[in-house]
Amino acid sequence: MTQVNGVSAEAIPGAVWHKSIRSNAGGNCVEVARLEGGEIAMRNSRFPAGPALVYTPAEMQAFLLGVKDGDFDFAL
Repeated sequence: MTQVNGVSAEAIPGAVWHKSIRSNAGGNCVEVARLEGGEIAMRNSRFPAGPALVYTPAEMQAFLLGVKDGDFDFAL
């Protein structure tokens, strides 16, 4: 089942959310879940019922490769 961007994270059936072990105690982190259709959902851990963004595996791979290559270092 394809999910739509902006859907409430609580409304995604079967989502098991994971966050990085690098997350801090203040809850300032992003959580991700692999969905049944292969998509990857992302939510803000401070607002677990808030909206989720949903990406294809190719979109997520491109983003993660960009992070590893330093493409987003300007944001730090």
